[in-house]
Amino acid sequence: MQRRIYDADHEAFRETVRTFLTKEVLPHYDQWEKDGIVSRDAWRAAGRQGLLGLAVPEEYGGGGNPDFRYAAVLAEEFTRAGAPGLAIGLHNDIIGPYLTSLGTEEQKRRWLPGFCSGETITAIAMTEPGAGSDLQGIRTSAEDRGDHWLLNGSKTFISNGILADLVIVVAKTTPEGGAHGLSLLVVERGMAGFERGRNLDKIGQKSQDTAELFFNDVRVPKENLLGELDGAFVHLMTNLAQERMGIAMAAIAAAEHLLEITTTYVKEREAFGRPLAKLQHIRFEIAEMATECAVTRTFLDRCITDHANGELDHVHASMAKWWATELQKRVADRCLQLHGGYGYMTEYRVARAFTDGRIQTIYGGTTEIMKEIIGRSLLG
Repeated sequence: MQRRIYDADHEAFRETVRTFLTKEVLPHYDQWEKDGIVSRDAWRAAGRQGLLGLAVPEEYGGGGNPDFRYAAVLAEEFTRAGAPGLAIGLHNDIIGPYLTSLGTEEQKRRWLPGFCSGETITAIAMTEPGAGSDLQGIRTSAEDRGDHWLLNGSKTFISNGILADLVIVVAKTTPEGGAHGLSLLVVERGMAGFERGRNLDKIGQKSQDTAELFFNDVRVPKENLLGELDGAFVHLMTNLAQERMGIAMAAIAAAEHLLEITTTYVKEREAFGRPLAKLQHIRFEIAEMATECAVTRTFLDRCITDHANGELDHVHASMAKWWATELQKRVADRCLQLHGGYGYMTEYRVARAFTDGRIQTIYGGTTEIMKEIIGRSLLG
């Protein structure tokens, strides 16, 4: 079905993104995968190309365009290129809104120009060894010491954890407040007591640095409180819908691209003296995946449009996230199976997509958490 959510400007932007990927990302990507981290030069190149801070006001160096459909184009093209390691979506769509909507004027002028140029790489630190989706389990704490916060604790599975120059840390500022006693503190590279652990060895997305972070008596200036004191829970809930949409957009794009790759493969690959595509089972497999992708794409495009118009609620974002990511997982598994032994070889795109995509049903809120959110909205 012809998509109707994009206009000529979006498609022109798509060509810009493809050119950037061809020139600045794909020639280096295999090396980044081996290194377990992308080059900072790529971040600066993205800044020069205008791919960072699309929605950040122009006065701070951004694109000044809040149209979420541009973020969708970025997600689609990076996914189709098989290049999730350069985590522009995390930077733009997850962390960017915290800085632009919660930052004071002084904070915006201090942090956003580097955010948009690629000189300042960002991360957000919520997950801890003993606390994932349950914010009440967070132990990292910040004690009020008058002119600063004294931050202690640790975080894990932090995307951009090694490269990050600026980390938004979720910390307990009112011990008896539970989930409503949490605040957002911005920790900057070089602060005494801020240490990074190892670059974690993942099964996929190896070029996307993911790290443990440690905070040992880190003196965080009072002016680095982001948003309201003890207001982190509300701030996090406000921005989670966009985070989940970003994951869902990448998921459906991945499923569609895997279907394209596999359709081409079964037309060319022969078994029993004829192309695989001539076998009824293969045709049924392709037909089922094509239908599932088409139905999911229609729903996702509606969600993208609603979010661009400020109308998407957290329930439908949760529906989009769990459904699209579970579809991606199923399609990746079925497409690998249709490739046979070749699908298990890392030089084939389907193999890397299989491992890169497995995290999608976990981060940003697991499938089970998404279903719980939806269920509560319907059943109380």
